[in-house]
Amino acid sequence: MNLRRDVFQAIADPTRRAILLLVTSQAMTAGAIAANFDTARPTVSKHLQILTECELLKQQQNGREIYYHLNADKMKEVADFIEPFRKMWDDRFNKLEAVMKNYQNKK
Repeated sequence: MNLRRDVFQAIADPTRRAILLLVTSQAMTAGAIAANFDTARPTVSKHLQILTECELLKQQQNGREIYYHLNADKMKEVADFIEPFRKMWDDRFNKLEAVMKNYQNKK
């Protein structure tokens, strides 16, 4: 059975978000990534597979090792999708803050 992976389902998992944070500064092997978690290496490998299928991670072969690194272009797509929602909430909180200041000034 071939499942279609969704970026937002991938980043919904806290372990996968932690993996993304790990590889933001440098490419890492699966073993180096797994060493940061208290789970079995096959579990981390499955997370890496999902992140790679969603194109959030890219693989780079270096000799016998495969290094995983963040795909910044795909992360930008996610950020671009979320941006209008962030702006909407910023606007709502700014309006709430203005109402609260106005209320405090009337006291």
